[in-house]
Formats: sequence, C-alpha cells, structure tokens
Amino acid sequence: MTFPKIISGGQTGVDRGALDGALSRGMPCGGHCPEGRQAEDDIIDDKYPLTPLMGAGYRKRTRQNVIDSDATVIIYHAQITPKSGTELTLKTCISQHKPYLLIDMNVFSAEVASDYLIDFIEKYDIKTLNFGGSRGWVVPTIQAFTQETVELAIDKYLINKDLC
Repeated sequence: MTFPKIISGGQTGVDRGALDGALSRGMPCGGHCPEGRQAEDDIIDDKYPLTPLMGAGYRKRTRQNVIDSDATVIIYHAQITPKSGTELTLKTCISQHKPYLLIDMNVFSAEVASDYLIDFIEKYDIKTLNFGGSRGWVVPTIQAFTQETVELAIDKYLINKDLC
C-alpha cells in the first residue's frame, strides 16, 4: 500500500499546506482549481500541479475535488463557519457518501493529527485524498499546521511500510 495522492483546490491555508507537504516529500499531488487559477492571494503558483476547471469558481472546484477523491480531510480551527467553503466541503462529503476526517487544530497537535490521518488512510484504503478547510487569511497558522501534519504522516507511513 502506498501513500495516497493528495489533492486540493490550491487556496491559501489547508489546501496549499497539504500540497506543500506532498511536494516536500516527493509524493504525487494535484486537484482542480478555479478557472484562471484564482485564489484569495492572486494567481495560484505553477509549482502546484492543479488543473483549472473551466467555467468554475471556488464552489464547483470544491465539489469536484470531493467527487474525484476517495475521502477528504477537513482541517479547521475551533469551529466550521456556516456557509463557508469548509462547510460546503463537509456537506459535499455527506451528500456524496464519501468518508471524511475532521481535524480541529485547536485540539490536536500536528503529531497527533498525523496519527489520525494514517489510521484514516488505512481504514478506508484511500488512493486519492482530498484536503479542505480554513483559508490562510482566516487562520494564519493553518497552512503550516497542515503541511507539518502531512509531512509527519508521510514520514511515519513510509517508515511503518519499510518495517513490515
């Protein structure tokens, strides 16, 4: 079993933290982003291997990434804001009958979150894992938290695989 491909929409915060974690460890990643590679901080850098979804904004790409994945990890701080993209991600997981893992960075360290992430991947035999959650301007530390969580999970996963 290999570590799953990580996908996201490329927004600041959780999306980019997940992609940065995968890229830093040489793992496959991708996903759909809005047409024109739009994000809250301008255009999404080409270092992120994302496919623009023609005619799509944030909501359509959010739904598409949930549909294209086997499961989704949602990272947030303290609460999921009503009518936010994070809430849309959760509702799409529910409506599409896709497994999801909620991680509140206010409760769990990246170390503990990475253990939950590995358990989730193994439980559902995930091949493609979507990440969603708070934007960087909402929670400035969430991108680094997500990247650290993903990197720790990859490192632990690969070590455990080598021991088996």
